[in-house]
Amino acid sequence: MSEIHTVAVLGFGTMGAGIVQVVAQSGRSVTVLETDQERIEAGLAHLRSFLDGGVRRGKLTEPRRDEILARVATVTDVAELAAADLVIEAVTERADVKRDLLARVSAVVGADTPIVTNTSALSVTDLAGAVRNPRRFAGLHFFNPAPLMKVVEVVRALQSGPDVVAALVAFTESIGKDPVVVRDRPGFLVNHLLIPYLNDVIAEYDNELASAEDIDTAIKLGLGYRLGPLELLDLIGLDVHEHAARSAYEGTLDPHFAPPPLLRQMVAAGRLGAKNGQGFRTGKEDTQ
Repeated sequence: MSEIHTVAVLGFGTMGAGIVQVVAQSGRSVTVLETDQERIEAGLAHLRSFLDGGVRRGKLTEPRRDEILARVATVTDVAELAAADLVIEAVTERADVKRDLLARVSAVVGADTPIVTNTSALSVTDLAGAVRNPRRFAGLHFFNPAPLMKVVEVVRALQSGPDVVAALVAFTESIGKDPVVVRDRPGFLVNHLLIPYLNDVIAEYDNELASAEDIDTAIKLGLGYRLGPLELLDLIGLDVHEHAARSAYEGTLDPHFAPPPLLRQMVAAGRLGAKNGQGFRTGKEDTQ
């Protein structure tokens, strides 16, 4: 596979903006596709805000920030992605939306240009079916916030060519991340282990094992974790975890992945965690 100089990112939401920053920081040109100018402006605002935070904390100089922003171009027409050396899809977690966009993009880029999805919950093998020459397709799962989280899962679909996987590992290392190659399974590696753990914590909290604060304190001090599980859920977003858990359950029918009743109730009540100030630990000490 040829050198990767220009990267197309599909989607300029929170994950898309983070991936754009990481790639631009590596010295590559990035072209971002969004549906309209309003979404482009929102993505640029998010990117600038994150970079400005780095400047304020002394992690980044103003010239370096401006250099990163100058490498980012935005488009609303799929045809303008034709010259990309790599395509990273990071749109909404809906299989129909992803499949439609991937089909359109694969028709305009080079026949062997690698295309990857950043999905955290959908089957990479299934999405590969929408792409022309699916051996060039794989998963490249970044974690949020992408500029700060070091690990990236390189997800091998059944169709993925070994040379493509090897090239994606090399690319991931070149942008300063630590790749782990995993099979295409619900939740991949990290979420496959994390979802049942967080579900168990929610169930035990609902069973009044201990207060939310005491659960988090015990896990942090007892296991040496930086964040307690309920703090982590608030940070991830309860709706995001519920969606990931439901997708993993539908893909396996394993009850360990089924969203616990309290989680479903909190999402239905609009208690989504840090994003809106209401969660297990956010906004009040205890939700019970």
